[in-house]
Amino acid sequence: MNRPTLVGGVILDVDGTLVNSNDAHARAWVRALEQTGTRVPFERVRRLIGMGGDKLIPALTGLDADGVAGKRLAERRRAIFAADYLPLLDEQPGAHSLLLMLKERGLRAVVSSSAEEGELGEILRVARPEGLIEHAVSKDEAGRSKPDEDGIHAALRHLGLPAGEVVMIGDTPYDIEAASRAGVATIALRCGGWSAQDLADAIAVYDDPQDLVNDFDASPLVARPAA
Repeated sequence: MNRPTLVGGVILDVDGTLVNSNDAHARAWVRALEQTGTRVPFERVRRLIGMGGDKLIPALTGLDADGVAGKRLAERRRAIFAADYLPLLDEQPGAHSLLLMLKERGLRAVVSSSAEEGELGEILRVARPEGLIEHAVSKDEAGRSKPDEDGIHAALRHLGLPAGEVVMIGDTPYDIEAASRAGVATIALRCGGWSAQDLADAIAVYDDPQDLVNDFDASPLVARPAA
Protein backbone atom coordinates (compact mmCIF):
# COMPACT_ATOMS: atom_id res chain seq x y z
CA MET A 1 0.00 0.00 0.00
CA ASN A 2 1.09 3.59 -0.60
CA ARG A 3 2.19 5.99 2.11
CA PRO A 4 -0.77 8.15 3.20
CA THR A 5 -0.65 11.85 2.31
CA LEU A 6 -2.71 12.78 5.38
CA VAL A 7 -2.58 10.96 8.74
CA GLY A 8 -5.08 11.75 11.48
CA GLY A 9 -5.11 8.54 13.49
CA VAL A 10 -3.18 5.41 14.41
CA ILE A 11 -4.36 1.88 15.17
CA LEU A 12 -1.95 0.06 17.48
CA ASP A 13 -1.51 -3.64 18.06
CA VAL A 14 -0.47 -4.57 21.62
CA ASP A 15 1.16 -8.01 21.88
CA GLY A 16 4.62 -7.85 20.35
CA THR A 17 4.15 -4.20 19.37
CA LEU A 18 3.78 -2.33 22.66
CA VAL A 19 4.40 -5.25 25.05
CA ASN A 20 7.03 -7.99 24.77
CA SER A 21 4.56 -10.84 25.14
CA ASN A 22 4.63 -12.99 22.01
CA ASP A 23 6.95 -15.68 23.40
CA ALA A 24 4.94 -15.76 26.63
CA HIS A 25 1.72 -16.38 24.72
CA ALA A 26 3.33 -19.17 22.73
CA ARG A 27 4.71 -20.87 25.85
CA ALA A 28 1.33 -20.67 27.57
CA TRP A 29 -0.33 -22.31 24.55
CA VAL A 30 2.31 -25.08 24.45
CA ARG A 31 1.75 -25.87 28.13
CA ALA A 32 -2.04 -25.77 27.81
CA LEU A 33 -1.92 -28.08 24.81
CA GLU A 34 0.32 -30.53 26.68
CA GLN A 35 -2.02 -30.51 29.68
CA THR A 36 -4.97 -31.33 27.44
CA GLY A 37 -3.15 -34.15 25.66
CA THR A 38 -1.59 -32.53 22.57
CA ARG A 39 2.12 -31.92 22.04
CA VAL A 40 2.94 -29.11 19.60
CA PRO A 41 6.44 -27.65 19.12
CA PHE A 42 6.97 -24.13 20.42
CA GLU A 43 8.15 -22.96 16.97
CA ARG A 44 4.90 -24.01 15.33
CA VAL A 45 2.81 -22.20 17.92
CA ARG A 46 5.05 -19.13 17.82
CA ARG A 47 4.39 -18.58 14.11
CA LEU A 48 0.67 -18.30 14.82
CA ILE A 49 0.88 -15.75 17.63
CA GLY A 50 -0.94 -12.64 16.48
CA MET A 51 -4.08 -14.57 15.65
CA GLY A 52 -6.78 -15.04 18.26
CA GLY A 53 -7.75 -18.35 19.79
CA ASP A 54 -10.62 -18.67 17.29
CA LYS A 55 -7.95 -19.15 14.59
CA LEU A 56 -5.13 -20.72 16.57
CA ILE A 57 -7.06 -23.59 18.18
CA PRO A 58 -8.38 -25.11 14.95
CA ALA A 59 -5.04 -24.52 13.20
CA LEU A 60 -3.13 -26.47 15.88
CA THR A 61 -5.65 -29.11 16.91
CA GLY A 62 -8.51 -29.26 14.43
CA LEU A 63 -10.89 -28.51 17.30
CA ASP A 64 -13.77 -26.07 17.03
CA ALA A 65 -12.76 -23.10 19.18
CA ASP A 66 -16.41 -22.72 20.25
CA GLY A 67 -16.81 -26.38 21.16
CA VAL A 68 -16.45 -27.83 24.64
CA ALA A 69 -12.89 -29.07 24.12
CA GLY A 70 -11.83 -25.85 22.39
CA LYS A 71 -13.21 -23.70 25.20
CA ARG A 72 -11.54 -25.91 27.80
CA LEU A 73 -8.18 -25.49 26.05
CA ALA A 74 -8.60 -21.71 25.79
CA GLU A 75 -9.50 -21.45 29.47
CA ARG A 76 -6.48 -23.50 30.47
CA ARG A 77 -4.23 -21.25 28.38
CA ARG A 78 -5.73 -18.14 29.99
CA ALA A 79 -5.09 -19.48 33.48
CA ILE A 80 -1.48 -20.42 32.72
CA PHE A 81 -0.77 -17.06 31.08
CA ALA A 82 -2.33 -15.04 33.92
CA ALA A 83 -0.52 -16.93 36.67
CA ASP A 84 2.93 -17.51 35.20
CA TYR A 85 3.59 -15.02 32.41
CA LEU A 86 1.50 -11.86 32.75
CA PRO A 87 3.29 -10.66 35.92
CA LEU A 88 6.66 -10.85 34.12
CA LEU A 89 5.83 -8.85 30.98
CA ASP A 90 7.75 -5.73 29.99
CA GLU A 91 6.89 -3.03 27.50
CA GLN A 92 8.80 -3.02 24.24
CA PRO A 93 11.62 -0.44 24.08
CA GLY A 94 10.09 2.98 23.60
CA ALA A 95 6.47 1.84 23.73
CA HIS A 96 5.33 4.47 26.22
CA SER A 97 7.44 7.09 24.44
CA LEU A 98 5.65 6.27 21.19
CA LEU A 99 2.25 6.73 22.82
CA LEU A 100 3.39 10.07 24.22
CA MET A 101 4.73 11.15 20.82
CA LEU A 102 1.45 10.31 19.08
CA LYS A 103 -0.42 12.39 21.66
CA GLU A 104 2.00 15.31 21.36
CA ARG A 105 1.73 15.32 17.57
CA GLY A 106 -2.06 15.32 17.64
CA LEU A 107 -2.51 11.81 16.24
CA ARG A 108 -5.49 10.00 17.72
CA ALA A 109 -4.67 6.48 18.89
CA VAL A 110 -6.88 3.39 19.20
CA VAL A 111 -5.76 -0.14 20.04
CA SER A 112 -6.95 -3.19 18.10
CA SER A 113 -6.00 -6.64 19.40
CA SER A 114 -6.92 -10.30 18.92
CA ALA A 115 -6.89 -10.71 22.71
CA GLU A 116 -10.06 -11.03 24.76
CA GLU A 117 -11.17 -7.95 26.68
CA GLY A 118 -10.06 -8.84 30.21
CA GLU A 119 -6.65 -10.09 29.19
CA LEU A 120 -6.13 -7.19 26.78
CA GLY A 121 -6.59 -4.66 29.58
CA GLU A 122 -4.01 -6.39 31.77
CA ILE A 123 -1.44 -6.64 28.98
CA LEU A 124 -1.99 -3.10 27.72
CA ARG A 125 -1.45 -1.72 31.24
CA VAL A 126 2.23 -2.69 30.92
CA ALA A 127 2.70 0.09 28.32
CA ARG A 128 1.13 2.71 30.64
CA PRO A 129 -1.47 3.96 28.14
CA GLU A 130 -3.58 6.06 30.52
CA GLY A 131 -4.75 9.23 28.78
CA LEU A 132 -2.86 8.34 25.61
CA ILE A 133 -5.32 6.10 23.74
CA GLU A 134 -9.00 6.67 23.07
CA HIS A 135 -10.24 3.08 23.03
CA ALA A 136 -9.07 -0.54 23.02
CA VAL A 137 -10.83 -2.90 20.61
CA SER A 138 -10.67 -6.51 21.81
CA LYS A 139 -11.72 -9.70 20.06
CA ASP A 140 -14.92 -9.63 22.14
CA GLU A 141 -15.93 -6.37 20.51
CA ALA A 142 -14.60 -7.05 17.03
CA GLY A 143 -15.73 -10.62 16.38
CA ARG A 144 -13.27 -12.48 14.17
CA SER A 145 -9.60 -12.07 15.05
CA LYS A 146 -6.68 -11.18 12.78
CA PRO A 147 -5.96 -11.72 9.94
CA ASP A 148 -9.67 -10.98 9.49
CA GLU A 149 -10.26 -7.26 9.41
CA ASP A 150 -13.11 -6.98 11.95
CA GLY A 151 -10.95 -5.34 14.62
CA ILE A 152 -9.56 -2.80 12.16
CA HIS A 153 -13.04 -1.80 11.04
CA ALA A 154 -14.09 -1.43 14.70
CA ALA A 155 -11.08 0.80 15.37
CA LEU A 156 -11.88 2.93 12.33
CA ARG A 157 -15.42 3.40 13.60
CA HIS A 158 -14.09 4.67 16.93
CA LEU A 159 -11.69 7.04 15.18
CA GLY A 160 -14.34 8.27 12.77
CA LEU A 161 -11.67 8.64 10.09
CA PRO A 162 -11.41 7.18 6.58
CA ALA A 163 -9.03 4.25 6.18
CA GLY A 164 -6.72 6.30 3.97
CA GLU A 165 -6.02 8.73 6.83
CA VAL A 166 -5.10 6.05 9.36
CA VAL A 167 -1.92 3.99 9.85
CA MET A 168 -1.68 0.64 11.63
CA ILE A 169 1.37 -0.11 13.80
CA GLY A 170 1.86 -3.84 14.28
CA ASP A 171 4.45 -6.59 14.45
CA THR A 172 3.08 -9.60 12.55
CA PRO A 173 2.02 -10.43 9.00
CA TYR A 174 -1.48 -10.90 10.46
CA ASP A 175 -1.58 -7.22 11.45
CA ILE A 176 -0.55 -6.22 7.94
CA GLU A 177 -3.10 -8.52 6.28
CA ALA A 178 -5.98 -7.41 8.50
CA ALA A 179 -5.19 -3.74 7.99
CA SER A 180 -4.76 -4.16 4.25
CA ARG A 181 -8.17 -5.83 3.97
CA ALA A 182 -9.64 -2.73 5.59
CA GLY A 183 -7.68 -0.35 3.34
CA VAL A 184 -5.22 0.73 6.06
CA ALA A 185 -1.44 0.89 5.54
CA THR A 186 0.85 -0.63 8.19
CA ILE A 187 4.13 0.35 9.82
CA ALA A 188 5.69 -2.90 11.07
CA LEU A 189 8.04 -3.49 14.00
CA ARG A 190 10.56 -6.35 14.11
CA CYS A 191 10.52 -6.55 17.93
CA GLY A 192 7.66 -9.07 17.78
CA GLY A 193 10.02 -11.67 16.34
CA TRP A 194 9.25 -11.49 12.62
CA SER A 195 11.85 -10.66 9.97
CA ALA A 196 11.81 -7.73 7.57
CA GLN A 197 11.05 -10.25 4.81
CA ASP A 198 8.01 -11.51 6.73
CA LEU A 199 6.86 -7.90 7.07
CA ALA A 200 7.61 -6.87 3.49
CA ASP A 201 4.03 -5.74 2.77
CA ALA A 202 4.31 -2.93 5.32
CA ILE A 203 4.99 0.61 4.10
CA ALA A 204 7.89 0.89 6.56
CA VAL A 205 9.66 -1.45 8.99
CA TYR A 206 11.40 -0.43 12.25
CA ASP A 207 13.20 -2.38 14.95
CA ASP A 208 10.89 -1.37 17.81
CA PRO A 209 8.80 1.58 19.04
CA GLN A 210 11.91 3.50 20.08
CA ASP A 211 13.35 3.18 16.58
CA LEU A 212 10.10 4.63 15.20
CA VAL A 213 10.16 7.46 17.75
CA ASN A 214 13.75 8.28 16.76
CA ASP A 215 12.76 8.46 13.07
CA PHE A 216 9.32 9.95 13.67
CA ASP A 217 9.66 13.02 11.45
CA ALA A 218 10.78 10.93 8.48
CA SER A 219 8.22 8.17 9.11
CA PRO A 220 4.90 7.64 7.33
CA LEU A 221 3.19 9.05 10.44
CA VAL A 222 4.28 12.48 9.23
CA ALA A 223 2.52 12.61 5.90
CA ARG A 224 4.09 14.17 2.82
CA PRO A 225 2.23 15.85 -0.03
CA ALA A 226 1.56 13.57 -2.97
CA ALA A 227 4.18 13.90 -5.73
